[in-house]
Amino acid sequence: MKSPIQPFSKRQTMMNSTYEIHHYKDSYLEEIALHHHDFYEIYFFISGEVNYLIESRNYELKPGDILLISPLELHHPHILPQNEDAPYERIVLWISRIYLEELSSLESDLSKCFDVKSKNHTNLLRPREDDKAMFTFLTEQLLEESSYRQFGGDLAARSLITQILIRLNRYLLKEQAVVKTMDQSERIVSDILRYINENLSSEISLDDLSSRFFISKYHLSREFRRLVGTSVYRYIIQKRLLTAKQMMISGESPTSVSAACGFGDYTSFYRAFKGEYGISPKKFMQSLQDHKI
Repeated sequence: MKSPIQPFSKRQTMMNSTYEIHHYKDSYLEEIALHHHDFYEIYFFISGEVNYLIESRNYELKPGDILLISPLELHHPHILPQNEDAPYERIVLWISRIYLEELSSLESDLSKCFDVKSKNHTNLLRPREDDKAMFTFLTEQLLEESSYRQFGGDLAARSLITQILIRLNRYLLKEQAVVKTMDQSERIVSDILRYINENLSSEISLDDLSSRFFISKYHLSREFRRLVGTSVYRYIIQKRLLTAKQMMISGESPTSVSAACGFGDYTSFYRAFKGEYGISPKKFMQSLQDHKI
């Protein structure tokens, strides 16, 4: 049985506590905004014309490519005009942090392939034909198990997800990943992103970045938006909010988090957090406590 293709949803939150897998195929799709989420994403590209921005890295995708996206990375696809002969088709697998921990063991940490701090970290894998066929088979099997809910489907899905993650990690350990060569602008923007992420608690301005990295603020603004997909100011706010959210998940209070993440006062943090997530920091903390209960 072939699994059905699903209508695309812009939803970026999981409805399931373990995993979700979606098969999308679109002849027309509006631009998707830069975003992040609280789970791991494995993206299997099938067809279409798409450039995918992840932080400062711009990947021009080819059929069979696989993207690995961690919860800490801002990203969005830049979708070129599609048509019925070359639709934008992909399979997207979402895995919650807790579920990935449960699948791992003391000897085998399956989240290694997502580790943004790894020396040779890359988001893009470009498997050879035999590996591509293997990943295609595993994802199609997982789609079928998820779509038709047969007896033992939960166990079969768990096994298939484990196999996918093991093979992705093995593939990376064999150093067959695609390492993208950066141009001059990408190097500068990459250095700026590293500086921003290491200094989120400090005051950061466009003028300061321009002076520190010896680049005009106008050129910086243009290249940053081209490579990252958003403005410097918007990126800083999103990264501060993302960091604040993770700190609150770890048990930090909203007031201590607002100062640690570079917000001038709690009111500014409150407005930014509610504007981004549609919920106040304190209500978010309460929802975490309710979930634990």
